[in-house]
Amino acid sequence: MLNNIQEFYNILPLVILGAGILVSLLIEMYFNKSEAVLPWVSIIVFLASGFYALATVNSISVVFQNMLATGGNVNVFYFIFTFGAAIVSLLSIDYLKKYGTYYGEYYLLIQCSVLGMMLMAGAKDLFVIFLGLEVMSVSFYALAGINRKRLNANEASLKYFLLGAFATGFIVYGIALIYGTAQSTSIDVITSKFTQLQHNLLFDAGVLLFLIGFSFKIAAFPFHMWVPDVYHGSASTIGGLFSTGGKAAAFSAIIVMIGILLHNTIGNIFEPYLAVIAVLSMFFGSIVAISQTNIKRMLAYSSISHAGYMIIGLAAGNYDGIAGIIFYLAVYTFMNLGAFGIVALIEGREEANLELKSYSGLASRSPMLAALLAIVMFSLAGIPPFAGFFGKYYIFIAAIKAHLTWLAIAGVLSSVISVYFYIRVVVLMYFRETETELTLERSNTGLLAVIISVLLVIVIGIAPGSLIGLITSFFR
Repeated sequence: MLNNIQEFYNILPLVILGAGILVSLLIEMYFNKSEAVLPWVSIIVFLASGFYALATVNSISVVFQNMLATGGNVNVFYFIFTFGAAIVSLLSIDYLKKYGTYYGEYYLLIQCSVLGMMLMAGAKDLFVIFLGLEVMSVSFYALAGINRKRLNANEASLKYFLLGAFATGFIVYGIALIYGTAQSTSIDVITSKFTQLQHNLLFDAGVLLFLIGFSFKIAAFPFHMWVPDVYHGSASTIGGLFSTGGKAAAFSAIIVMIGILLHNTIGNIFEPYLAVIAVLSMFFGSIVAISQTNIKRMLAYSSISHAGYMIIGLAAGNYDGIAGIIFYLAVYTFMNLGAFGIVALIEGREEANLELKSYSGLASRSPMLAALLAIVMFSLAGIPPFAGFFGKYYIFIAAIKAHLTWLAIAGVLSSVISVYFYIRVVVLMYFRETETELTLERSNTGLLAVIISVLLVIVIGIAPGSLIGLITSFFR
């Protein structure tokens, strides 16, 4: 229940998106050309919600009987979700025609998934996290298989649904154990009772199950098995949404729980688990990505390794680590959307041009696309001065401050391995002759979305202090 008009203004990003979903539903029901109108409606709604969230980032409050937080880094997450979704919508306008899913409900599902992400980021209660998770997940299952005529899409949707439901079981059981011991699902109440709860094995088991469940959602090893097939089978634009918005939302929910641990010694109990998961994810993702010949599968394994880098911030268990994760998520969103966006532009009909050899000689056929993809690959590899370097830098610094220098060194070694498969794409584009005939379909909106993503990667790389300064200002 809202107590005053200011609280209504504080939740306006959610209200804008909710109203946008209702308007989009009416357009889909009553307008024959909804598939041509809804992408622009979605983009307007996402940008309005995202920029309002950024404008009111200092309006920190807790509403709905202490169940939902607003302002601060919650609004930073809102901006990441909505701006990323706006880029995905822009990429999808022409892509869906060749993919064979020129449907208006596609954009409705994206809007619903983003609403679920926002609920997870602002949650102050475990039930709100679960509600947001389900809204996002159900939308994702439908988006993965939105083209029913493609066997790969059906397989992706089914695998995502089955393993997603399995992961949700861990989370629900964990919440049940936490509630059974704390007698509350409120994050604030659990925090206040931590002194009594920190030696309760059932409570510790509940938190561990919660973390394991979300390890599936962030695609951390060994809970990664769904990622390659789901990213490969889904539309390239949707693969970009899964790897960015979905991962950011899952990390935001973990941060809600880890926030409890920051002030308590129990955080040390989970440090070994998080450190091991981080190392395994980084090295498994980086090593297996080397053997991939399909660029979407390569990016899928790359996503696993990037999850490992971010888990280092969780293992550090300090505010520098949390700030580093949020910064990394913002940067990773634009890097990966740029990568998947270029894949979507180059991809032909019937999933053609997805093999790495298709990118041979791309610089001679499309110099702009080659240059944009090269910048994205350099940033994903963590090469300065691009934003990806600073994402890893802040994470590693947090680990060193937490006396986990060995974990930071492991992260550096994994980054060195990853340079091979990222630079391999650049070598193919600039130093190899064309092996296959490649016909590029023109898409001004798709190219605009990629340019925006790449520009943000460059700008954040030039001035990383502005973003990290905003994030850390809310921890003081």
